[in-house]
Amino acid sequence: MTALLDTHTLIWAIYSPKLLSRKAAKILVDGDNVLLVSAASAWEIATKVRLGRLPEATVLELNFLDDIKAAGYFQRGVSVEDGLRAGRLTGAHQDPFDRMIAAQALADDIPVISVDAKLDLFGVRRIW
Repeated sequence: MTALLDTHTLIWAIYSPKLLSRKAAKILVDGDNVLLVSAASAWEIATKVRLGRLPEATVLELNFLDDIKAAGYFQRGVSVEDGLRAGRLTGAHQDPFDRMIAAQALADDIPVISVDAKLDLFGVRRIW
């Protein structure tokens, strides 16, 4: 299975795996799965650390590339097409990071591993 991690899923997987659902945890430890981390998550973490809204992720922000590589995750860049798709998504959910993650999941036809039910508004397949 290929899946895209939501930002909080990435943080919890690295720092607080007990916060993950059993299903999410099982997927994350299965070496046969291809787990993607969006550049939008890097942007979100860096922004929130800078603003003081996510101090627990300071070390992750500093070591982002090394930490995702060590966890066995793969980078998912952001393309112009992703930006257009994210901007065109309809629905009341306005968070730009979530919109990008949803747009990428839809483009790649893969689920998002996330507790955030607001992603369902975009028609994303969500696993939790």
